[in-house]
Order: sequence, then C-alpha cells, then structure tokens
Amino acid sequence: MDLNTIGVIGCGLMGSGIAEVCARAGYRVVVREINEDLLQKGLGRIQKSLGKAVSRGKISQEQADQTLARIQGTLELADFADCDLVIEAAVENMDLKKEIFAELDHILPSHSILASNTSSLCITEMASVTSRGDKILGIHFFNPVPVMPLIEFVRTILTSDETMATVHGFGASLGKTMVTAKDTPGFIVNRLLIPYLLQAAQIYEDGLATREDIDTAIKLGLAHPMGPLTLLDFVGLDTTLFIADAMYDEYKDPRYAAPPLLRRMVLAGHLGRKSGKGFYDYR
Repeated sequence: MDLNTIGVIGCGLMGSGIAEVCARAGYRVVVREINEDLLQKGLGRIQKSLGKAVSRGKISQEQADQTLARIQGTLELADFADCDLVIEAAVENMDLKKEIFAELDHILPSHSILASNTSSLCITEMASVTSRGDKILGIHFFNPVPVMPLIEFVRTILTSDETMATVHGFGASLGKTMVTAKDTPGFIVNRLLIPYLLQAAQIYEDGLATREDIDTAIKLGLAHPMGPLTLLDFVGLDTTLFIADAMYDEYKDPRYAAPPLLRRMVLAGHLGRKSGKGFYDYR
C-alpha cells in the first residue's frame, strides 16, 4: 500500500521529531496536540530542529521551508480522516491510548494503519478496542528522532504480513534501520537496557562507586558514548521508572524492580535533564 499522508498524535519531544522526519521524507503530515499552546511549542521545536540542520549543511533552506509546508498542525482528531498511517505518540497511559485508538478507528479509512510509539505498553491491548487488529503495530522511534537511525517495529499476533511490508517500506523511505520484535514488554532495546540502568542506579545507591566513576568505567571499559547515570538523566528518570514498573508488572522478574533511590528521586522531581537535576545537576 502506498502511503501519502502520515498522522502523528502528540507534538512533544517524540511526536515533533516523528513529524519532522516524515515531512523531510516527502510525506504530508498532520500532527495533533491537545491545546494550542502545546501545538505551537511543538511546531516551534520542529522549526528550530530544521534550522539546526540548515546551519550544519545537512539540508538547504529551501528543503527546510518545503518540509514545514508539508506539516499541518491541528487540535482535532477529525483532521486525520485522510491519513494512511497514524503514529500515536501521546503520554504513556494505556487508558488514554485506548481512547485515542478507539476514536481513530471510527475516523480513519478502512485501509489505514494505526501504530503506537510506546516504549513498553502492550500493543495488542490497544488493538483490542479497534476493528482493525491486522493493521495495528508498534513503531518505536528513538530520541532524538531526526538523529537516531533505528526503528523498532512491534508485531502483534494480529498484525498482517501486508501491514508489515507497508511499514518496512515506510521505514526505508525515512532512511532508518529497522528491527522487528514481538509484542512483549520492553521489546528488544528496553528489555536489555532497563536492567542495565536499574543496576547502575543500585550500584550508586549501595555506595560501590561515585557517579563519575560508574559512568567513566562504562564509557572507557565498554566504549559506550555515555555512562548509565548520564543516560538515565538523558532518558528521564520518570520515563525509566514507568517502563521498569510496566515490565515488572508483566514479568515479575526482580531484574525489572526499580531501586528505592530511583523511585524517591522521581518523587522529589529530580527527573534528569528535563527538570534540571537528576544524578547530575544541569541548572
């Protein structure tokens, strides 16, 4: 199936990035937020990102202008009626996602594919409130979307071969590398990443080493671009805790049990870079 118009639910950090890469690839994009203030912030984020790409010589000013012209902001789900693929990038709340999926199921044409950018929640549960289970999957981008080369496709037991073929063509058109995982919590990346991050926080809480030595050991000993505590701050401590809790609820495996320090830091509002303070201070 040919894709012409892509819908994106949410214009936050992930949604704006998804909208940008789709528009840069030549797709018409409709992106929706819940209020005008959030929508304008998201569109401004896209404009700023494109400006950086121009200044670094990655695209021309004309290409940036053409990209912006392909993006339509909206507050109404009804404006997705002509979309061939909609990618939901709302907050990680299953009830909200199911509500969005159910509404879109009535709005979208029968051929349209509906995907979630969730990093941990069950895609099959979202599909259960629709009549198009064969056309539903996870399309998990990574932050920052314009830079990170990977897409994780999450296939449920309902997703059809035709749908998978279509989204693989879509991913290729964005210039991304694609992997496919079954619909299980954490998929590939987070199922491996979360225990690693939790163990780093536990080591720090136990006083085994300083935060700097933990990060330096991993950076130089394993050739990682950043240490685990720096990465926790980048991802967001609240985001990591949410994913860990979702995975623990599913597996009941102690590898996914968050250390007390991480939970208390989230309760204190120390969420990492986005709050100005996490394992490190960014203020």
